[in-house]
Amino acid sequence: MDLKQSVIAITGAGQGLGQMMAVTLAHAGAELALLDVNQQALDETKQQCLMLGTKTLTYQVDVTNEADVEQTFSDIVTDFGRLNGLVNNAGILRDGLLVKVKDGQVSKLSLEQFNSVIQVNLNGTFLCGREAAVKMIETDSKGVIINISSVARAGNIGQSNYAASKAAVATLATTWAKELARYGIRVAAIAPGVIKTPMAAQMKPEAIERLESMIPVGRMGDTSEIAQTVKFIFENDYITGRVLEIDGGIRM
Repeated sequence: MDLKQSVIAITGAGQGLGQMMAVTLAHAGAELALLDVNQQALDETKQQCLMLGTKTLTYQVDVTNEADVEQTFSDIVTDFGRLNGLVNNAGILRDGLLVKVKDGQVSKLSLEQFNSVIQVNLNGTFLCGREAAVKMIETDSKGVIINISSVARAGNIGQSNYAASKAAVATLATTWAKELARYGIRVAAIAPGVIKTPMAAQMKPEAIERLESMIPVGRMGDTSEIAQTVKFIFENDYITGRVLEIDGGIRM
């Protein structure tokens, strides 16, 4: 895919990975549809992209709301005339052990806490991926869908909900690649390791140090390294149905 003047939608575009993806693709000449639940954060990303001279529009949307997602992708096609790519990046963390014993009392991970992550990370990816595919087919755009998974998809302590959701979105990518190939749509996933984001910055310094000692390359990843992988997948027409692990060699 030639990114110049291609229309790319990015969910969770207000900060962190999503913001860096937007800026990186703007540098490459892509036109951008930025999606997030936080309008103020969207505006900040939009300004950075506009300074690079690319058409950029924002869409405040809850990716768990089917009607909102359907309307948003219809609006994107109305505003841009087509859709060439989607990065399913929106996601949340609500970590907790399955069960925990303290002072002889057993507490458990609530269904609400489990479902809250599944709703955003998995259902949101499903809804946005489905609507993107519909619009690509309707506009004969022959596009690319990229799901953001995680190294945690292999399973990680305290992350039953997050790990399950990230394993699922990786599987969706391989499934969709087989289903959508007939329409000229490629699908892939990226499984980042521990990346320097505002979320990671909230960790205690000693926790960061301990974590980095576990990573073979000796450091957390940079958001630009994930964004460059997104760009690589868009531009390499022979990548589909694969999960690219960008994790510095760490294994959960």
